[in-house]
Amino acid sequence: MKILIIGGHGTIGSAVSSALSEKHEIIIAGRSKGDITVDLAQADSIEAMFGKVGKVDAVICIAGAVVWAPLVKLTENDFYNGIKNKMMGQVNLVRTALNFINPKGSITLTTGILGDYPVYMTSAAALINGGINSFVKAVAIELENGIRINAVSPGMVEDSVDRLGSYFPGYNAVTMERTVNGYIRSVEGRITGEVIRIYQ
Repeated sequence: MKILIIGGHGTIGSAVSSALSEKHEIIIAGRSKGDITVDLAQADSIEAMFGKVGKVDAVICIAGAVVWAPLVKLTENDFYNGIKNKMMGQVNLVRTALNFINPKGSITLTTGILGDYPVYMTSAAALINGGINSFVKAVAIELENGIRINAVSPGMVEDSVDRLGSYFPGYNAVTMERTVNGYIRSVEGRITGEVIRIYQ
């Protein structure tokens, strides 16, 4: 398969890209580096990316920024920035991908544990993750030509414990292998409309 991975150089993205490259052709897109650049917050940038990449069999998004801060310090723009980037960025990615994805292809978005189990300072992230989870379930009903859509919702991966562990007291870290397998299940399996939760 020809697979486009947005965010393929990140902590999770690089592991997913490496695993899938063993069997598939991988194209990595990122904001500042990759085979091609894209700004998820700009719909025209997404369209330009697909114009260069052309037809694909699968699209994976493991990107999107949100602001972490206490609610009393979050501005309206803080919420909108996350919504425009991680939520509408992935929504617009899906809308555009439908014109470029081959029949029986798949789209995999990324949310996260905060959509189900938020922690301190994550009201914006929880809002956005929950919205994407619901979006995936609804869109799966409408897709045609055998195209599938899922979201992977990773927990705190072991590779991020040093950086993020203090924000998740008492949470169990999950292995990168299990996290990567969630994306493989979405791409190579036959499921659709699912939020693949990888928390334990």
